[in-house]
Amino acid sequence: MNKSKLKIGFLATALVFSTACSQKNEEVQITDSDTTVVAKDSAEILAEKKKLAAAELGKLPKPYNDKEDAEAKIKELVAQAKAENKNIMIQAGGNWCIWCLRFNDYVQKTPELKQIVDRNYIYYHLNYSPENKNEKVFAAYDNPGKKFGYPVFIVLDQNGKMIHTQDSAVLEEGKGYSLQKVKDFFNKWTPKA
Repeated sequence: MNKSKLKIGFLATALVFSTACSQKNEEVQITDSDTTVVAKDSAEILAEKKKLAAAELGKLPKPYNDKEDAEAKIKELVAQAKAENKNIMIQAGGNWCIWCLRFNDYVQKTPELKQIVDRNYIYYHLNYSPENKNEKVFAAYDNPGKKFGYPVFIVLDQNGKMIHTQDSAVLEEGKGYSLQKVKDFFNKWTPKA
């Protein structure tokens, strides 16, 4: 977790509170690893936070494919999971979702998590976007995005049976994800011998 991002959240909260109480335009410095700006009111802070999020979104890998036939792909992954004695971890979301991309990046860049995933799961990014909502596939898994938002995780056993749905919010900590919570989640749903 980046301390400057915590600083942004804290300073934005402090500014909103001080502006609401005093009706003065306070100046607040907002900083991320690449940018420093001075915002004078809560509207400017919100605009700057959106700008920083868009910049972050642009830098993260885009693992979701809105052109893919998800139903056919999952059938293919079930056959692979049987052959490799693994479960299937479906991360549902889209390239538009900053938290989806952050989670993917976090797992890929955290060797401890990547090792657990690679050893135990066939990992799939199930797309949900205006271009391809994959409504039939999501309906087969009880539409978890409508209940939890995105990302949401669907765990299938090696036969393709849904064994768990996980809300990603419980894996968060501060402005990121908790290593222990994510590790516990991945370890809990590994294939049973």
